[in-house]
Amino acid sequence: MNYWLLKSEPSTWSFEDQKKAGTKGTIWDGVRNFQAAKYLKSMKVADLCFFYHSGEERQIVGLVKVKKAAFLDPTDKDKRFVAVEVMFEKDLKLPVTLESIKKTKEISHLPLIKQSRLSVMPIDSKSWNIISKMGRI
Repeated sequence: MNYWLLKSEPSTWSFEDQKKAGTKGTIWDGVRNFQAAKYLKSMKVADLCFFYHSGEERQIVGLVKVKKAAFLDPTDKDKRFVAVEVMFEKDLKLPVTLESIKKTKEISHLPLIKQSRLSVMPIDSKSWNIISKMGRI
C-alpha cells in the first residue's frame, strides 16, 4: 500500500463534501501539474490519502481511499491528464496543521513543505504514522 496527500481548497471541494459523497466516491480531477499527474498515475486501489484543506486552513482534516486507479480526466479536452476516484474513509480526531508539521523535525522533509504548490504528493510510511498519531487516528 502507498500513502498520499491530496490538497483541495475547501471553497472548491471540502472534506465535508467528500464525506457527503460517502463510499460512492468522487472523481479527483483537474490536476494539470505534470509531477502531480505522475503521482496520480501511481495510485492504486485501496491506497490511503490524507485530505488537506489548503488556502486559509492549511491542515489535514481526514482520510480518503482510492476507489478507482488512474483514468483519463474527463475535464481534460487534450486527453493528457488523468484522474482517480476517491471515497471517504475517516475523520481525523484532531486536524494536523501545516504549522505543526513544519515544527516536527521527523517530517520536515515532506513535499507539503518543500513543494507547497503541489496538489498531489506521496507520503512515506514513517511520516504517515507520525501524522496519523498527531491526528489521533
